Parts: sequence; C-alpha cells; structure tokens
Amino acid sequence: MKFFTYIFIVLLLVSCGVSQSLEDQPQLSSYEVDVPERVKVNDTTFHLDDNFLIKNQHALWELYISGNAYELGLKNGKLTKELFNEQEHVFVKKIDELVPSKGKQKWLRKFLAWFNRKMYLHVDERLKAELYGISKYASSDYNHIAEPYQRVMYFHGAHDIGHALQDLALVGCSSFAAWGNHSADGNLIIARNFDFYAGDDFAKNKIIAFVAPDEGHKFMSVTWGGMIGVVSGMNDQGLTVTINAGKSQFPLVAKTPISLVTREILQYASNIEEAIAIAKKREVFVSESIFVGSAKDDKAVLIEVSPQKFGVYEVDNGNQLICSNHFQSGTYADDKKNQKHIFESHSQYRYERMEELLAQTPKVTPDSAVDILRNREGLDDELIGYGNEKALNQLLAHHGIVFQPEELKVWVSSNPFQLGEFVSYDLNEVFSKENRAATPATLNNAEKTIAADPFENSLAFKHYQRYRKLKTEISQAIAEKKDIEHGQLRNLIALNPNFWESHYTVGRYYQEKGYLRLALESFKKARQKEVTTVPDLENIQKRIKKLERSVR
Repeated sequence: MKFFTYIFIVLLLVSCGVSQSLEDQPQLSSYEVDVPERVKVNDTTFHLDDNFLIKNQHALWELYISGNAYELGLKNGKLTKELFNEQEHVFVKKIDELVPSKGKQKWLRKFLAWFNRKMYLHVDERLKAELYGISKYASSDYNHIAEPYQRVMYFHGAHDIGHALQDLALVGCSSFAAWGNHSADGNLIIARNFDFYAGDDFAKNKIIAFVAPDEGHKFMSVTWGGMIGVVSGMNDQGLTVTINAGKSQFPLVAKTPISLVTREILQYASNIEEAIAIAKKREVFVSESIFVGSAKDDKAVLIEVSPQKFGVYEVDNGNQLICSNHFQSGTYADDKKNQKHIFESHSQYRYERMEELLAQTPKVTPDSAVDILRNREGLDDELIGYGNEKALNQLLAHHGIVFQPEELKVWVSSNPFQLGEFVSYDLNEVFSKENRAATPATLNNAEKTIAADPFENSLAFKHYQRYRKLKTEISQAIAEKKDIEHGQLRNLIALNPNFWESHYTVGRYYQEKGYLRLALESFKKARQKEVTTVPDLENIQKRIKKLERSVR
C-alpha cells in the first residue's frame, strides 16, 4: 500500500513532465515520403515495389526495406502490420498474466507514463521519425495503455525493464568471439544466444530484417514485429553488435533503450572507435555489455555501459573474447553490484563453460560455434537438467546467431530455440542491386544452411516439452491450492530427473499440503543437483532447516 501511495504522490509532482512526453511528436517536415500500396501475393508474401516481406522455408520472416527514416518506419509497419499486431497482442497478454488485476493495470499504465516521461529526450530524432512511422500501423485495441507512438516507444524499453526486474528470469545471454589462431581461417567469428524469454508465442514470428537506409550503413538484424531496435545485427562494413544484460537496480526513469543505442551504432559506425563514440554520448537506464565485433579492426570488444559508469574491455594479447552477464573491464573491478552478481548468479558458471568448450575447439568454425551455442550440459559435461540456466542452451532462447564479419556472412537459428536449422545469409548478395529480384524471393543461401540439432526429434526433447507443460500446471495448482495426483508429481521428476527445479516443485507441493517428510526428501534431492543461483540454494537450505525442525 505504501508503494502505491508513493507512486500517487510522485505522479502528482511530475504530471507536467508526463504531459510533455505524451505531447512530443518527431519533426517530419524534412522527409519526402513515397510509400506505395502493399501488394499481397499470398499469406506469406507481401511487397511495396522492391521492398518486401516473405516467409522462408524455415518459417523465418525476411524483411527488406529501404528509404529515409520516416519511410523505413512506414514501410516496416505496412509490410509487417499483422506480425506487429500479433506481437503486441502477445506482449500485452503476458503483462495481463503478470498483473491480472484491472485496478493494478490502471496503476501500471500511470506508472509507465511516469517512468517513460523523459525517454523522448534521449532518443535520436531520426529513430523517433522511424518509430512514428511504424506506430501508424499499431493496433487501436491497446490505445488504453498509451497512444500508438508513445506505446511503440515504451515497448522498446521493455527489454531494459526485463533486465532490471531481479525476480523475472528473462535473460541469461551467452556470447563469444574467436579470431587469429583461434578461428579456422584466422578471421573473426562471433556467436551468441539471445536468451530473452517472454513466452513461446513471443519468439514464434522472428523477422530477419535487412535495412538499406538513405543515411548510414546498410544492415541486418534479428527482430520481431514493431521492433526497430537491435539486439543482434551486422552492417555492410562488417561491424556486429549484440547485447548481454548486466546487473541493474530498478531504474527510476527511462532514458535511451539499449536496443536503440545498438541500432544507432549499427547504422552509423564502421569500426570499434566509432561504436564507442556513439555509445558514450547516450545515457542509458540499465547495465549492459554491448559486444562489438569489427572486420576493420579484426577483433571484438565489450562496451560496458550503466547509468553511472562506462568501460571498454578487450583481451590483451589474445584472440578470444567471452561474455555472459557480468562486467569485465577495470571500470567495474570494484563495483559491488557486479561482484555480487558474479558470486550469486549463473553468469560466471556459463562463462567458465564457454571457456571449457572453446578450449576443446581450438579452431572455431560456424558449425562448431553452433555446436557450442546448442550445448545443454554443465561444466565437465555434467548432466544438470534441461532448462537449467547454467547451461549455454537453456532451451528458451529467442534466437542464436553466428557472424563472419569479414565475409559479411551470418547464420540465424530457426525454431525451436537454437535447435532448428541455422539459416545462412550473405550481405554482399542481399544488398547487391544486381541480385534484387523483380518479384519477392527469399534471401537465404540454402547451400550454406547448418543442419538442425538431432535433439529436436529426440524422445528427451519430447519429454522436456511435456515437462514444461506439466510444471506450469503444477505451479498453477500450488498457487490455487488444488490437489494433484501423486502420479503427476512422479512424472514431473521422471521427465527431467537431473534438474533441481523438478524436485523443488514437488517439494513445494508437499510442503503446501502438509506432507512434511515427503517435502523434506524432495528438497534434499533438489539440493544435490546443480542449483542455478546462490539465492535459489539458500531458499532450499532454509526450507530444509525449517522442515527438519518440524519433523523431529
């Protein structure tokens, strides 16, 4: 109650600032706009002259757009309208699940307006024009949350807020680069898993966007409907950007969303020095590692940003860079939040697992990089359970991606997670005018596709899918104090026996129902497994001590 009282007072004090942000409009008078009517060829192919959206044989959408900033937004919105509306529906549905109370949703809308009141002051004017263009095709169904332009702006900050919410397991990204004597041809190779999870439906309609702006560099990125920011991408200069979340406190005001910082880098930087200069001039509101690879510099570095600090990390006399979810530069050496995160989270464990796998792969190739991204075991190949966040492949990634910057080649995973085929693209071919087809055609290179993981068709994966569904059902039953058959509880463990959460979930049910000895036995079994974080382990220990006192 005190929280809502505090928010109410704050809203009264800053109402002027909120109104200014709601009234902000980008300057569009300088843009000449020529966007033809969309032509629908079929349910999976649309075009606006030579700009198009097409669904390829791997169920990935390929988007090609060109023009000035405002045109890019309008063309993107017009071509992807259905995908944009579906993505917004999925996202709002997720919010409704997290905050089911209509009264609290009303407070949440007020809080969003207050929290994002200064975002418009920190976003590049060209990007604001693009956001405004795409917002023209936003669904009117969600105008109660905010008007389309402000809403699209808000959603670009959702990724950052997901990082900041300590109680939501939304992120656990893993990235690495190898070059020189650590790659097969001596050239730079970069790979990453983007473990941002907002439900299976959120990752269903991935878009591989190829953007040819009138200003800046041509680039590609892996995105979704309504999203112009970049979480994984490469430009035609061989510069790549990906993002890995750091430890953040919940911010009090939104500034520049990380994905818009990286979008600006990708469009306007051609080397590491230029990328650093762009990152330095933007104020952010969460902590993030921006992993930058550069063909021109023949190396990769980490730009580590936070609301208070800025650091750059690069390896000394080495040809390998690894990044999980903690900072490594000297700037953060004494940062207590970063030190605590290294100790308590699964970030250091995944970092060491990447070290281990790279040591076993002295000459990295695109195929071996994909194998590392797909790895499901723990340190020393320990079986730690499917879905464990200590694994590189947590079986929840939005996408995995591999770059060869000097050749301008990229491989993007298809569903599910990183298990589907990694689809190949060559930016030399994509952005070549000679190769622009008169009618829309898929842009991927079928001959270079990396095969799907056999695990996708295994009995173990089928068991894991059943496990996820059953765990959701049991967790819901615990929340609603419903009875569950003991056979279902045994089945949950049998489907994923090496995962600590299987035993922990069963223990929670038994504890709620008063079966204390069974609960104690389950929690002890959970403790014997590879528990994800220190707080998780402490929680199990606390439950065990309490139950041991009760059953004496």
